[in-house]
This record gives sequence, structure tokens and C-alpha cells, in this order.
Amino acid sequence: MKSSQMYALIMAGGRGTRFWPRSRKSHPKQVLPIAGEQSLVQQTVERVAKLTTHERIFIITSATLRPELLRQLPGVPKEQIIAEPLPRNTAPCIGLGAQLIRQRDPDAVMGVFPADHAVTNSAKFVSTVRRAYKAASADQLVVVGIPPRWAETGYGYLEFPRRGATVAAGAMPISSFREKPDAATAQMYVQAGNYFWNSGMFFWKAEVFLDALNAHLPYTSLQLESISPLGSKGFDRDLAEYFPLCENISVDYGVMEKTENVAGVVADDFGWSDVGSWQAVYELTDKDKAGNAVRAARLLTIDSKGNYVDGGKTIALVGVADLVVVDTPDALLITRRSLSHRVGDLVKQMENLGLDELL
Repeated sequence: MKSSQMYALIMAGGRGTRFWPRSRKSHPKQVLPIAGEQSLVQQTVERVAKLTTHERIFIITSATLRPELLRQLPGVPKEQIIAEPLPRNTAPCIGLGAQLIRQRDPDAVMGVFPADHAVTNSAKFVSTVRRAYKAASADQLVVVGIPPRWAETGYGYLEFPRRGATVAAGAMPISSFREKPDAATAQMYVQAGNYFWNSGMFFWKAEVFLDALNAHLPYTSLQLESISPLGSKGFDRDLAEYFPLCENISVDYGVMEKTENVAGVVADDFGWSDVGSWQAVYELTDKDKAGNAVRAARLLTIDSKGNYVDGGKTIALVGVADLVVVDTPDALLITRRSLSHRVGDLVKQMENLGLDELL
């Protein structure tokens, strides 16, 4: 396929509540440098720009976050950084992006990339994504499967055919989408060898996806079709009127699980992480001899190991292990690394208490 047909849609509208107190409404996880010197969304754009140009990258985000993305991503045309008037989950988000891309190029093949994932091997990422674009050019809806490195219960899984699911095999039919499993089921998936983590990266012709959206979510499709073209006088007005009417549903539930022409590409292991908790950040961060990962002005330790520490001042640890300590000017988080996925529940508690100044 021609590189000029390759477009990218980056979804950048989440709140990242599991990364409180560093992540806030105005500066959520994707705009923070929590897995490197650049923010996660800057890293995502940099990776995608190795496959296509900035002029063929579209980003959908929130009204609150759009000014920060404009500041961080000066290479992306500002009219292609679009704010949803209301969060409506991934199916309407991707449908809107597909419509805008099809308006630009009726033959476009698009990749869909979350803004808040991390990759440690860009070369293998690029080779995997090229294979996915190629498979999508054959009118398939393609999803990338990540070889599981452990029995993870926090990810959805893709079931490939019993044999032959390898990097070299090319695109293969997906037998089923599996929800986040319990520990025993996750272990069974890993041992079986034909279950892969669902990366949340999708590839398809914009036209093919819009046909599938119309077939399975016709009401949402109708709302999106009612929006005037990007750049026209009516675009902002129509987006505000029709987009909130779309169904609040994920692309997995709404489209992928109902469509027959779905295929999977097995990733060449490029060190993928969805950076879903402080535990994931710990795994991505360099560590000292005692296994402490540090993003602080200075860390002093005595008999302490396996801790993640993030703060702007000197932090001292004595006789503690496997903690997350995140210090900001107005809040301090201390939790066990193994329980860091529950920080999002803490944010819900703050919302219920009306502690808006901390959100």
C-alpha cells in the first residue's frame, strides 16, 4: 500500500485517575512524562510519525485537555486536534475520526492508537504496525495482539486459532475477544499459547470501519453522518449537537465482537505497556541495586527495597518495601505497589466528598 494512504487517529481523552496525585483533570496521565522525558502522548506521536506524516495524524481529546495538546504537539495541525463535547467511549470517538479521515481521503487506511501507552522498542513497533496496515488494506478490521509476558488479569485477551499464531504468520482470524480474566483463567490463557493481550490498537480502511459502524451501531452512525465536514462553518455547531447523542459504548463491544472480517496480527514483542497503574510505571523505570525506582530530587534509603518514589524534594525511606510514594505540592500518596490499581477508587471517593480542588 502507498504510505500516502496511511493515517493515524490518536485517542487522548482519558483522565488517568489511577495516577493521582500526579494526574489531574487538567493534566492527566497522557500529557505527563511518567515513562520517560517526554509525555506519553508526545512519545505516541513520535512513534506514529515514523510511519506517516504529522499532516495525516488526527487526535481526539477533551475540551479541557486540547490547549495542553496544542502546546505539546506543535507539529500536528491544530485543526486536527479535536475536542469531544462529551466523552462517549471509543466507538463514537473512532467513528468520528474515521469520518474525518475518509473526508480527507476516501481510500485512507487508518491506525488507531491510545495516547497513554508505552513502548520500549520503537523499531519492532514500526515493523508490527506496518504489517497491520498492510493487512487492513485488504478490507479487514485488524487488531494487534501482544504476546503475554505473564498471566495478567487487568487486560482483555484475543483468542487466535489454536495453532500458527506467530509474528511471521501474518493476519489471522480472531476466534473470540475475552474479557479481563480471573487469575486461574489468565494462567490458562498463557499456557495455551494462542491467547494474546488486546493492545487496543486497531487498523482498517476508514470506509470499511464506517460500514461496520453503520451495520452494528446505526444510531451512532447516523449522528456522526449529521456532522458537517471538518473546516466548514457548521462543524463545531454540529459536533456539539450530534456527538453527545451517540451511544456510550466501546468499539470492542459495539463493533469488533459483532463483525466477521476481524483479523489479528501478533506483535513482535516491542515492550508494550498500557501504563495502567503506578506498578506499571515502576516496571518501566530504571532501578537501583535494591530495586528502588526513583523520580525524585533525592532518595535516601536504609534497608528499603522495591519502592517507587516520585517527588520534588528529598525523600527518605527506612525499613520499607514495595511501596509507591508520590509527593506533589498539595497531596501525598502512599500505597503498596500491589494495590496501586485501586488509586482510581480513591479518586471516586474524593469526587463523592466534593474535593474538587484535588481532582
